[in-house]
Amino acid sequence: MQEIATSSRTRNIIRKHGFTFKKSLGQNFLIDGNVLDRIIGAAELDHSRGALEVGPGIGSLTERLAQSAGKVAAVEIDQRLIPILQDVMSPYPNVSVVHSDILKTDLQQLWKEQFSDLAGVSVVANLPYYVTTPIIMKLLEERLPIENIVVMVQREVAERMSAKPGGKDYGSLSIAVQYYCEPELVCIVPGKSFIPAPNVDSAVIKLKRRAEPAVSVADEAKFFQVVQASFAQRRKTLANNLSALSGKERKGELAELLRECGIQPERRAETLTLQEFALVCEMLTRHGMLA
Repeated sequence: MQEIATSSRTRNIIRKHGFTFKKSLGQNFLIDGNVLDRIIGAAELDHSRGALEVGPGIGSLTERLAQSAGKVAAVEIDQRLIPILQDVMSPYPNVSVVHSDILKTDLQQLWKEQFSDLAGVSVVANLPYYVTTPIIMKLLEERLPIENIVVMVQREVAERMSAKPGGKDYGSLSIAVQYYCEPELVCIVPGKSFIPAPNVDSAVIKLKRRAEPAVSVADEAKFFQVVQASFAQRRKTLANNLSALSGKERKGELAELLRECGIQPERRAETLTLQEFALVCEMLTRHGMLA
């Protein structure tokens, strides 16, 4: 049978089930087999490994995952898509369709139920643009035993995740992702690769989970508090932004402590490396400048 990720099969499935797109759910179905090849290759799957898919839609990526992995758990928020997925995935007994909002799902429990007997698990998905960052952060912060996260996201978000210090794309999202993972931009995907076609380009990004975070910090919550404060107003200097944490009355002391760390207080947050943010966090904590 013709694969799902073609224009004709996708349209036939939509027509057969009378499906209509909900713009509020960011539904765009992939119809480009070459892009699927790149996604599956990046995920490094085999039959001893599992795949968690978020937002499977009508199953274009799910089908390829089923052929490549030992087990696939496809989590879909839209109730209307559940019978469609159960229909098109009926040839694949290794696929479980889960009706749930991934942001409200107990992922630790899902792991026990779906993947307990597998050598490793990767997250592979075409993520809805409007919830990309919350989903990525939930996956990372819950300390799940994930090998790789290979996801399709809006191009500018992928560029922010993989950005290096010094550029306009580098920010708190870059640091959060790179703290936990090594990012690699896999490919750019034009709008014509989807039904319906979005107005912006997408990108596939691979996030390889680090065995240990990129930098050692005593308190992760404080580290990310410092990062968020540093980028609060991008046009302001590091010292000006961080004075919101230390208190304006200690701004002079803060500037001197930054110099002692080898960081000029006039620098802006986008020029700092993860290691430098870790130094700043340690300094602020040691001198009682963090709540």
